[in-house]
Amino acid sequence: MPQLVLADYAPQVVWLAITFAVLYLILSRLALPGIARTLGDRETRLKGDLGAAERLRAEAEATLAAYQKAMTEARQKAQAEMKQAAATAAAEAAKRDSAFMAEVNARTKSAEAAIAAAKTAALADVRSMASAAARELVGRLSGAEPAAADVAAALEAAERSSR
Repeated sequence: MPQLVLADYAPQVVWLAITFAVLYLILSRLALPGIARTLGDRETRLKGDLGAAERLRAEAEATLAAYQKAMTEARQKAQAEMKQAAATAAAEAAKRDSAFMAEVNARTKSAEAAIAAAKTAALADVRSMASAAARELVGRLSGAEPAAADVAAALEAAERSSR
């Protein structure tokens, strides 16, 4: 191996230093500025992207806050409309109920009047039938038919005593 021969060691070190210096100059003048420029561009782009990302995040937060506010307002408006609709429906139901109750009360009064009239007519019929039956019964038992006024008075007295 030539690098291990001690007589060739000094020239190898000189050529190593020359090669290193030339390679350093070439890299420092050509490659390293391009790499530094690329790294600088990359850093600038990253800072710009981070700034844009920060702006977008702030915009997104503002948009989210506006959305949440709009949703809250929409919910409140919907609840208010629902309460109003429920109140309107309740008022209409109460109105219909009161109209229905008025009709039911009117029908009830009409039916009560009809029942009272029927009761009065039935009682009159019962009185006339009782009077006729009493006259006939007294006539059969006694052989003489009593006067209608006497029978009516006796029935009235019996009715008063039963009350």
